[in-house]
Amino acid sequence: MNADALRDLIRREPFEPFAIHLSSGEVHEVRHPECAAISKTRVVVTDPSRDSVLVCNLLHVTSVEFLQMS
Repeated sequence: MNADALRDLIRREPFEPFAIHLSSGEVHEVRHPECAAISKTRVVVTDPSRDSVLVCNLLHVTSVEFLQMS
């Protein structure tokens, strides 16, 4: 997954929540566009409900899936 593709997902109107799947098998949900930031080589995902922050190299993002709205 490249930086531009993830930025497009974050900027999508209307925003659709999605999950980022990593090479480690971890899955991190992005439920709001302000909960993710993309640099040239990294993605940062925050989860306010769990008070957690993920910083990951984009090379480890294997796929993205759209989530059901809750």
